[in-house]
Amino acid sequence: MMGATLSRWTMSFFAAALLSLIMAEVLMILGVGYPTEGIADAGSLIVVHVTAIGWLSLLMCGALLQFLPVLVARTLYSDRLSLPALVALVTGLFALVLGFMQFGGIMQTQAPWFALAAVLLIAGFALILWNLALTLKEADEVPLPVWFVIGGLIAAVFTVGLGAVFATTLGGGQVGWMAVLTGAGVPVHAIAGLGGWLTFTAMGVSYRLLAMFMLAPDLSRPTTRLALILGSAALAIAVVGGIAVILADGNLTLALLAALVIGVAALVLYGFDIVFLYRKRRRPVIELNSRTAGIALASLAATVVLMLVLVAFGQLGNQIAAVVFLAAFGWLTGLGLSQLFKIVAFMTWLETYGPIMGRMPTPRVQDLVVEERARKWFWTYFGGTWTATLALLAGQALLFRVMVLVMLIGTLGLVAQFLRTRRLLDIDAAKRLPEGTRKPQLLISNAT
Repeated sequence: MMGATLSRWTMSFFAAALLSLIMAEVLMILGVGYPTEGIADAGSLIVVHVTAIGWLSLLMCGALLQFLPVLVARTLYSDRLSLPALVALVTGLFALVLGFMQFGGIMQTQAPWFALAAVLLIAGFALILWNLALTLKEADEVPLPVWFVIGGLIAAVFTVGLGAVFATTLGGGQVGWMAVLTGAGVPVHAIAGLGGWLTFTAMGVSYRLLAMFMLAPDLSRPTTRLALILGSAALAIAVVGGIAVILADGNLTLALLAALVIGVAALVLYGFDIVFLYRKRRRPVIELNSRTAGIALASLAATVVLMLVLVAFGQLGNQIAAVVFLAAFGWLTGLGLSQLFKIVAFMTWLETYGPIMGRMPTPRVQDLVVEERARKWFWTYFGGTWTATLALLAGQALLFRVMVLVMLIGTLGLVAQFLRTRRLLDIDAAKRLPEGTRKPQLLISNAT
């Protein structure tokens, strides 16, 4: 990574993502969405999409703009496309929220918010995908973890496409097949987004980041290849097969159960690979970001176990909100926050001290953070998340809101650490900015 080009707008993606996470948590604390409202009510749809698009998707896009070029040893095709993509995604999400408010009768207006949201979100994701695809096109070889990312990007296309179909239908579209997909395709849309775009991509990125940050060997094991094959097959059955079954008026449940069995096998193999990375690391003391990533991975395992238990007892439909919540906030958000703790420090160090490396003493990347201070905020966040999941399972709406407040406190504590890192506040003032360096901007990275 040394000498790599920094993505100019990645920090802006991260900032917008974190603001969306805080907004989603505040909405849940205020009683917006499930379990205070129905799972298909406007408030629930708003919380889901602020989380999925505003937080997780913007986080993933920002990370890929920085790290996909590193994974394939090529520069990003165009840094200029990043800002218009970010603007389109943020404004598209805003329009989508207004559309849901209109749909739920919260706001009385005839404005075509769903149509506008579809156009903007398609444009934003298209710019991201185009940029990443052309970056991949120039690669001499594609490492195995990148194939997971490619699978996730393909799933993103289906996720956005289905979302556009739903938005068109809710906005007044009367095409028959669109109405059929809208009526039965929500599970497929959720699997394509949560399981494909976000989880499959996170698997690929985590393979490389955990190896890099723990000084572990890059993975190209038979288990890794089999996890890729099985995960891709599961997504194909659930998404492509699911769409075909819906349009043919077939049994969607059978397709989803088949995908579940294969997908669980892929996740088990992924778990074996990650344990291998931790055991083969050359860094004797595991840093906080890697320890907390392990907690997020434990949340993924808990999500899988919970889902299988609920399927066995015939309760998955009744408790699907708890499964989705644990996957989104325990696994994906936990992993995202854990890696942000290191990524923000790494990018800030590279931007500030990279230009003088080798010419004079510089702080270490780890000197930009204070693990002891951040640790309590991670435990606060994860403790709140696990207890909130139990509250959902028990149908305790008030306890759920209180625990989301605990999650918010942990989130705000971590955001404060990210800001301190970005402003170099944990570096001794006398060593903070030696000659030849400049203070980084908060939201924009200077080219290196």
